[in-house]
Amino acid sequence: MLKRPGGDQFAGLARRLADCQAVSAIALDAPDADGAPRRVGAMLFTRHPVLQVLRHSLPWPADPEVMSMPRCALEVTLETPLGMLRIINTHLEFFSTRQRLAQVERLRALHAEACAHARAPRPGAPGPFANIARPSAAVLVGDFNMLPDSSAYTRLLADYGDGTPAWRDAWRVAQPGRAHPPTVGLHDHSPGARPFTFDYAFVSADLAGCVRSVRVDGGAGGSDHQPLLLELA
Repeated sequence: MLKRPGGDQFAGLARRLADCQAVSAIALDAPDADGAPRRVGAMLFTRHPVLQVLRHSLPWPADPEVMSMPRCALEVTLETPLGMLRIINTHLEFFSTRQRLAQVERLRALHAEACAHARAPRPGAPGPFANIARPSAAVLVGDFNMLPDSSAYTRLLADYGDGTPAWRDAWRVAQPGRAHPPTVGLHDHSPGARPFTFDYAFVSADLAGCVRSVRVDGGAGGSDHQPLLLELA
């Protein structure tokens, strides 16, 4: 969330969704040209109890040929009617393929790490060493800046080979055989503009049976990206 327009958008969204608990992660934190704070990151709002919050910096390997910026992933473990569930919210690099692929690898590694914790919980102790569960069941959402036929998309969904439940595209689970509808540019009427898909909801394979519906709200305005709604039950 940038400082402009609208001031501190993290705080503004938290005020507007005051009935939810707000959790945020900052990827870029630097002063603007006039010295004012400039922060970009991710945010999650929930009505379910929050059990743990992890904030992950994603890889940012040098790529001098294109513009780029730091990226992060916000991981929140919730207590839900389906049981404990990890929600990971992220926004991958747009211009740099090298960085985006590195970030996909990090997301895969974080999921494998969490699933290893779920299989073999560590000993607990009072205070910061308390054993807070990190379940394998997870949802990964965000703007991935990748097309459905891209190498980054294919790599993210690749099998692990070690028992880690692979990521699955919730749209394909709910609507097998149907192309994912576009999520960007639906209201761009400039010459030559064509809608495309960058935004996804992925679920771990052990959660796929809980996917009830996925849809893109094509009528919403206010952003060049459309809302993506995932229902689990």
